[in-house]
Amino acid sequence: MNHRAISQLSSGTAWFKSSYSAENGTACVEVADLAGTGHVGVRDSKQKAGPALVVPASAWAAFVGGV
Repeated sequence: MNHRAISQLSSGTAWFKSSYSAENGTACVEVADLAGTGHVGVRDSKQKAGPALVVPASAWAAFVGGV
């Protein structure tokens, strides 16, 4: 796994919040498909300028499948 700062990710990265999150939810994560890299970015929705966790897409799929 890699841990990168948001500034190292493309400025055009599209982040998505779960449709299960409330509009004013305070405990949400956002996910980005880092197209062509085989990785997924995960960040705290309250810390958009903060760090993002970058994990292999296969690991993210296993995590989502497990929850």
